[in-house]
Amino acid sequence: MRSLMQLAEEASSTPLSDADIDWLHLLLADWQVLADLAAADLVLWLPTDDNRFIAVAHCRPATSSTVHLDDIIGLYLPAAREGELRRAMSTGQVVRPAVARWAGTYSMMETCVPVFHDGRVIAVMTRESNLSSPRPSIGFEGWTVAAADILCQMMTRGEYPYDSTPTVTTHGVPRVLDGVILLDEEGRVKQATPNAVSCLRRLGIRHSMVGRVLAEDITAVVSDETMVEETLAVVVMGRASWRVEIAAHASTITMRALPLIQGRMRLGAIILTRDVSEVRRREQELMTKDATIREIHHRVKNNLQTVSALLRLQARRSDSEEVRSALKEAERRVQAIATVHEALSQNVDEEVDFDEVARSVLRMSGAVATTDHSVDVHTTGKFGVLAADQAQALATVLNELVANAVEHGLADRDGLVDIEARRSAHLLEVQVRDNGVGFEDGTPMTGLGTQIVRQMVTGELHGSIEWLHGEAGGTVVVVRMPVE
Repeated sequence: MRSLMQLAEEASSTPLSDADIDWLHLLLADWQVLADLAAADLVLWLPTDDNRFIAVAHCRPATSSTVHLDDIIGLYLPAAREGELRRAMSTGQVVRPAVARWAGTYSMMETCVPVFHDGRVIAVMTRESNLSSPRPSIGFEGWTVAAADILCQMMTRGEYPYDSTPTVTTHGVPRVLDGVILLDEEGRVKQATPNAVSCLRRLGIRHSMVGRVLAEDITAVVSDETMVEETLAVVVMGRASWRVEIAAHASTITMRALPLIQGRMRLGAIILTRDVSEVRRREQELMTKDATIREIHHRVKNNLQTVSALLRLQARRSDSEEVRSALKEAERRVQAIATVHEALSQNVDEEVDFDEVARSVLRMSGAVATTDHSVDVHTTGKFGVLAADQAQALATVLNELVANAVEHGLADRDGLVDIEARRSAHLLEVQVRDNGVGFEDGTPMTGLGTQIVRQMVTGELHGSIEWLHGEAGGTVVVVRMPVE
């Protein structure tokens, strides 16, 4: 599938600048509204270097049957239809045929609309209506087609599409089928579809709005306690192409204005409406759930820190060196788990950037481990993002390995513990190296720390672990684990 840029480059008869391409993209981003108002297929044509027209974009209406069942992008316009497009490009005016034409088994009315930008016509858009298909009964009664005619006239003057419409960042963008209101130049309601009337009723406006100023009635139903967006006034008056959400009577309605203008003269506006109450309710539930998850992790972290403080206090009151050592090890393990929960309390993805966690855990492990010598702990490489369960298990493993290296391998000397992480698409390899005394082959590794490490690596991380002799002495522990 070729992009608009590629098709424009092929249609080199009229070289388009980057600004022209951006203008066409702006039109395509908003022309579903125009297609639905006109109840017609919209096709964008560009002239080619061989004096023909090629279709570069196509939009089908949601309010009527389509004319083109097959994809036509990249196809050339039949020669019999080129005359009207050439006349639209040369005159810069909308060209309407006097009579409909037959397209297979149905009749079709085609209107040619020149797309004007930066002082010249850069493309032609055709509005192709299937006259053989009845329009759905949704209260339009033809006035939306007249509104679409005004937008097409604005297109010939470079006044449409709008360049002030903000980027959509939330769900629930209003569409024509969701409800349409037609305002006059003074902001009074001239027409409204049944869905639009229902949206107004959700806000508490139960009387007929025809002939009334929409802004006055909207202002009356919005309570003083409700947070009102700054763009409310310009939207409900139809002054600018902006969106606004209005909350009242436990309902939320999104409105978007499409001003109808002719130069400096205001002709009125189209207001698109949509009831997004349920969408916003679900979003609020998700936000509440996310906040609850973060709060749980925060409280778990606080409780673990309280347990750690109690263990430290109990260790200080003990007369037994063995008991004090055991309590300090328990405190260190609890702190490692608390560090992971602290990271989880900062997001809602149940994932953590383990590089930050590793630095905190390793710094704490080297500082808390019992030794009278100077030991530096260095890290290299990237752990990346890990799931919560993996992060908690790996934090415990690294905590034990560094503590064992400091307390056993470097018990009687200054030294260095180096941790290197190597991550590929599906595997994380972590090496913990020290320059201590090393270990003797055949020595049973039955300590509590070693048992914890083996259990975590094989059971929780579903990985493998091996102890090796360093090339220059010391011990190298290699942990390999699968990652997403």
